[in-house]
Amino acid sequence: MKNEYITGAMIKRLREEKTLTQSELAEKIFVTDKAVSKWETGRGYPDISLVEALAKALDVSVIELLSGENVINTNRACNMKHLNFYVCPVCGNIIQTTGEAVISCCGITLPPLEAENEDSAHQVKIEVMEDEYFVSVDHEMTKTHYISFIAAVRSDGVEIKKLYPEQNAEARFKISGTNQIFFYCNQHGLYKVDAGKRK
Repeated sequence: MKNEYITGAMIKRLREEKTLTQSELAEKIFVTDKAVSKWETGRGYPDISLVEALAKALDVSVIELLSGENVINTNRACNMKHLNFYVCPVCGNIIQTTGEAVISCCGITLPPLEAENEDSAHQVKIEVMEDEYFVSVDHEMTKTHYISFIAAVRSDGVEIKKLYPEQNAEARFKISGTNQIFFYCNQHGLYKVDAGKRK
């Protein structure tokens, strides 16, 4: 991580929001007020060893401090309309949120994925089998190109089925409450379909 990602304007704004003087902030992280002044005016940067202490003193996460953006999630209750998926390109970790967030995995800050409507190369089939949807994607499942997961989104939550290369791209989900199906291609990104219109 580069300490140059920490902007002086960010440090100043956060310090002022906490109504701290430069001297008070300096005292909290065991540096001089001249050091804080240099950071805020862009004439210097905090040493990387100070990042964690600086973030704690300013009451933000290290990721927020390094990215130059602090996130205030106004979504205080779970709202599936604000659903976001994140996938780590290094380890394949799948993270899902129901509001704005700063997400990091394997040292990388992840952007929220933008879901597209299915296209000719990414078609999903949804069949009704008793009280379940049987969802399948006609897609290759090789080690280099595959569907990583299929997810059912309901008004009260998300159910994610993790998939792996060399298995079928299919999953079963309870019909009750399911309104959208998402699936993720490791090369082309996230897709979505309206489950109710595909019955």
